[in-house]
Amino acid sequence: MTAARIFTPRAKPARARTYRGAERWGRFAETLAALWLSVKGYRILARRARTPSGEIDLIARRGDMVAIIEVKARASFDQAVHAITPSARRRLLRAAASWRGKVGLSDAVAVRFDAVYVAPWSRPVHHIDAWREDETPGAAGLR
Repeated sequence: MTAARIFTPRAKPARARTYRGAERWGRFAETLAALWLSVKGYRILARRARTPSGEIDLIARRGDMVAIIEVKARASFDQAVHAITPSARRRLLRAAASWRGKVGLSDAVAVRFDAVYVAPWSRPVHHIDAWREDETPGAAGLR
């Protein structure tokens, strides 16, 4: 065996490369969304907040309203809108309740659920009040 053969790095599986690229694109989209919301006057309280029920992409505050924000990055805005499934909404509801209890946020503070959609070569789209806690799990949530 030659020295060149010994030190030649092995190619990583295609799945690992795809996952890493998607992870990088998602992190970039979250950073872009946080910057966009900051420009709009929101104060970012947390990024990638972990709770026992799951992760919350962004938590922001503007005035007396706290927004739990799900960021979706896809090839088109239409794909991003449809990527927030009813099960993802339920998970975010549980995660928001867990986070609220963890930080001791009183019930007097209003919480809403927003979404930020990111597509290549476009500015992010902020969907304010994308869904509500009292909606049925199968509801579209887009008004």
